[in-house]
Amino acid sequence: MSLRPILCAHLIRAIDEELICLLSSLQPAEWDAQTIVPFWKVRDVAAHLLDTALRKLSAVRDGCFVETVEIRSSADVAALVHRLNREGVAVYRRLSPQLLIPMMREACAQSADFHESIDPFAPAVFGVSWAGEEQSLNWFDTARELTERWHHQQQIRLATNRPGILTPELYHPVLDCFARGLPHLFRDFEAEAGAEVILNVTGECGGRWFLARRGSGWTLVSETNGKAAARVTMPQELAWRLFTKGVDRETARAQVEIEGDRRLGERVLQLTAIVS
Repeated sequence: MSLRPILCAHLIRAIDEELICLLSSLQPAEWDAQTIVPFWKVRDVAAHLLDTALRKLSAVRDGCFVETVEIRSSADVAALVHRLNREGVAVYRRLSPQLLIPMMREACAQSADFHESIDPFAPAVFGVSWAGEEQSLNWFDTARELTERWHHQQQIRLATNRPGILTPELYHPVLDCFARGLPHLFRDFEAEAGAEVILNVTGECGGRWFLARRGSGWTLVSETNGKAAARVTMPQELAWRLFTKGVDRETARAQVEIEGDRRLGERVLQLTAIVS
C-alpha cells in the first residue's frame, strides 16, 4: 500500500508564525551571521523566504507571469529557479528588519490563507521536480512548500544559536515529504522483485520509510515485507541537512549506519529534496 498524502496546509501558518517570532528576536549583528548556505547570511535567507512567498502568491494564486520561459529539462528548471532566487535575494536583502518583518508578516498571512483554501487533490501549477514529477497534486506542492519554510528557518536558527524547530508536529511532515523523492532517486537501480530499502531516521520526529521494488520501478509502501536489502539509519539532527545539501556527504557518513547492500544504502545519501 502506498503512503498517504501529506495534508499539512495548516502547518504553513504555524511555521511562519515561528519565523516572524525568530526574525523579531534577532539582534542587528545577527542579520549578518553566516549560514550553512554558501554566500548567504541570515539576511539573505530571510530575503529568500520573503521573495518565494511573494513569488508563489503572484504566480500561483494570482496567475501573474511576467516572462515566458521554455522548460525542456530538469536542468532548465534548476537554472530558472536559481536565477529567480538570486534576483529576489539581491533585492530584498537590502531591506532593513523594520521593513522586512512587516512585509514578511503580511506575505506569510496571505500564503497561509492561500494554502488552506485550495483543494489538496487538485493539480498544482508546478510539479515537484526533485521527486521527478512534471505534474503534482496540491497537497504535495504544499508539503514541498512546508519543507522550504522549515529548513530555511532552521538555517537561520543554526546560524544564530537559536533553539531548533525539531518538533514532531512540524518536522516529521518535512521528513515525510523528503522521503517522497526516493522512488525517483532509485529509478535506474536494479534489484530483485520485492527488495526493500529502509530509511530509518531516529529521534522523536523521525520514522521509517520503506522503499520497495515493484515491477520495473520503485515505490514507497506503508509496511515492510521483511525483504530488506539495505537499511540506512541516521539521526534526525542530520537528516534535514543531508537532504538539503546543508552538510557534505563525506561528513554525514560518519553519522550514518548502513546495513546490507551498501550500493543501495549509499544511494539514499544522494537524496536531494531541493532544486539543486
